[in-house]
Amino acid sequence: MAVRFIMGLFEAAVTPGLTLMTGFWYTRHEIPLRQCIWYSALGWGGIVGSYIAMGVSKMPANMTPERWEVIFFILGGATCVWSFVIFFLLPDSPATAGLLTEHERVLAVKRVASNQTGIENKTFNQQQALLALRDPKTIILFISVLAAAVPNGVVNSFSTLIIKEMGFTTTKTTELNSVGQAVQVVALFIGGAITLNIPNSRLLTSTAANVLCTVSAACLAYLPKSNTWGRLVAFWLVNAQSVGFTVSLVTISSNMGGYTHRSIASALIFTAYCWGNFAGPFVVVPSQAPNYPGASIGLLVGYAIKMVCHVLLLVYMWHSNRRRDKLYGVPDKERSQEAGMQDKTEFENKDFRYVL
Repeated sequence: MAVRFIMGLFEAAVTPGLTLMTGFWYTRHEIPLRQCIWYSALGWGGIVGSYIAMGVSKMPANMTPERWEVIFFILGGATCVWSFVIFFLLPDSPATAGLLTEHERVLAVKRVASNQTGIENKTFNQQQALLALRDPKTIILFISVLAAAVPNGVVNSFSTLIIKEMGFTTTKTTELNSVGQAVQVVALFIGGAITLNIPNSRLLTSTAANVLCTVSAACLAYLPKSNTWGRLVAFWLVNAQSVGFTVSLVTISSNMGGYTHRSIASALIFTAYCWGNFAGPFVVVPSQAPNYPGASIGLLVGYAIKMVCHVLLLVYMWHSNRRRDKLYGVPDKERSQEAGMQDKTEFENKDFRYVL
């Protein structure tokens, strides 16, 4: 238990850190697709991990080390090796990139200055930290991620159990579970491509994915037990929820100015993700097998709340843009970029407009 706690402690920095770093390197236009690409690694990892587990399961049951330990040796070893690659080749920000010349670093910083949100700042700003706690965007995203992470905990922890209870063998269950991971990858690439090519389509895209998840969860909950393949396809499709979560991360990197503000918001939202995943397994009641109605309803409620939150976020940011246009007129992009490089928040920067 202590080792698992330490693993989680070190892993906790991964998603918030990558979210912040994506904003350091890419423009607001480029961020969604890039974020979807690196987040799709969860799906790819699930696919590869499923088949590694299936291969290891065919090894002798009485072997030493035990089979589950072999899986940790393989995946943990690969992670350790890759950590050295990251440490030596991935710079913190364009301003400190050793692989770039001085001129190239200047160009890279100027390129992302158009984000109007600034880049890395080592100084902790207490006012920005307090702002993050009361920022309506942070609150809405916190609720949406918490609600969606509960069903995510079900899918991550019990997907093989739920599929197997539909009547499939252990080997077939592993194969069918990997289809759900593939759905996650495909959904992320489609979502990223849409947001890259259609302006202000991020929250509309996430809402469409949320509707798909909500309908799929409803089918999983209320389709008859005899409709095995219908329920299985519905269970696969709930993996499209990753599009909504990625858009939540994109909102932080694209629509929050001030480094401390973004950092605290990112940490809070990932905390919500962790709490939701912690609570998820509790809605899976063993006595409800094989249909698990409690888990199905948990998926339905969680995705419905997330869908409502993203619609509220869209309305809030759209209304804020309209209000700013009325109060301050047409935004001055150069002045807004300068404010971003001075580490000002979007509330201080009167020329800032949200990307929807």
